Amino acid sequence: MLLLLLLWSICLGWGLSLATEPRAVSPVAQGTAPSNPAEASPAIGTVDAVPDRLKLGQSIYLENCATCHVGLPPAVMPTETWRQLLQDPEHYGVNLKPLSGPYLLVVWEYIRYFSRPQSAEEEVPYRIYQSKYFKILHPRVKLPSKPGLSTCISCHPGADKYDFRTLSSEWQNAP
Repeated sequence: MLLLLLLWSICLGWGLSLATEPRAVSPVAQGTAPSNPAEASPAIGTVDAVPDRLKLGQSIYLENCATCHVGLPPAVMPTETWRQLLQDPEHYGVNLKPLSGPYLLVVWEYIRYFSRPQSAEEEVPYRIYQSKYFKILHPRVKLPSKPGLSTCISCHPGADKYDFRTLSSEWQNAP
């Protein structure tokens, strides 16, 4: 019993330290690229290089979200959308058991680092076509009126592998 209590205390302390440590502003939110060229080329085709301390969160996020649908990069939705999605057991009409405990904290740290703030006058978007960030990230793309997750794969053939850098031939040399 003492060992279980000790393990629980360590996990709780670790989770609280992750939740309360000052958060660095991501290069995405700042609008700047990383200064270290090694950081600029991620191992997989993710949009941004993921710091080592956030790789577990990315892995858990993909394991829990990208097994049912395309895993969206956190930058396409505001932080508030992600906060609500992570806590909502009613996920777009499907009942899911939300992440909890250390898993939730680790995924939240990853998503919070790469997602973007929402302006006060803006409503919380729950679909990618409602997100101003999604539209900003696709300035020259003529999107259907309500693009969905399947739309991603038409331009990003590796989206199912969380590769959003690889583009279809149509977009390879687009201006």
